[in-house]
Amino acid sequence: CSNKSGNKILYLHFDSLIIFHSITTISKVSVTAGKSVSIPCLYDSRYMNYVKYLCEGYYWNYCNYVVKTNKPDRSGKYSISDDKNQKIFTVTINQLTNKNTDYWCVVEINGGSDHGESFQLSVSSGKNSGGMKWCRLGRNCVTKSSGSIDGTTVTIHTTELNVFTVTMSGLKPEDSGWYWYIQIPVHLTVTEKLINSKYCKRS
Repeated sequence: CSNKSGNKILYLHFDSLIIFHSITTISKVSVTAGKSVSIPCLYDSRYMNYVKYLCEGYYWNYCNYVVKTNKPDRSGKYSISDDKNQKIFTVTINQLTNKNTDYWCVVEINGGSDHGESFQLSVSSGKNSGGMKWCRLGRNCVTKSSGSIDGTTVTIHTTELNVFTVTMSGLKPEDSGWYWYIQIPVHLTVTEKLINSKYCKRS
């Protein structure tokens, strides 16, 4: 198939999934109508200084950009930010409706074919439910009541009222980043706290 620039691109298909190695994002997110959602899009370090944008539409060839890192959306419907240290750009969609369903996280390639990865929003009027799964975006998942991600211990507890608690033990600053539970993205920031003691003497 060809992209917007008319250049031929070869996609690799595995069980009907298109695999892009340049960008990683959540494939499907359950959201509530009228609310807002922020979607993290991880990108390769070589694209650190490239323009990123959000494209709306089911088909890659015909999607339309709605916001770019160098061109904000004045309507307030969409916003985008780029964290170059973590190599993640985040897109936010406000006032969700059932018409807001298909999007692409895209890196703009000057003089070449843009690189994008799609995600789909499942918009409902009530609370969403799903299987137990706590994941770090681009890494592994914990699918049982306990496990580990990058050496950090994770325990998950769910009550009969569909209230869940995720506990992560032994957190380090490098554990900061995007995680998701039942396809709901959550950003975690881990900072070190300096403890002063009256029993310590300064040299």
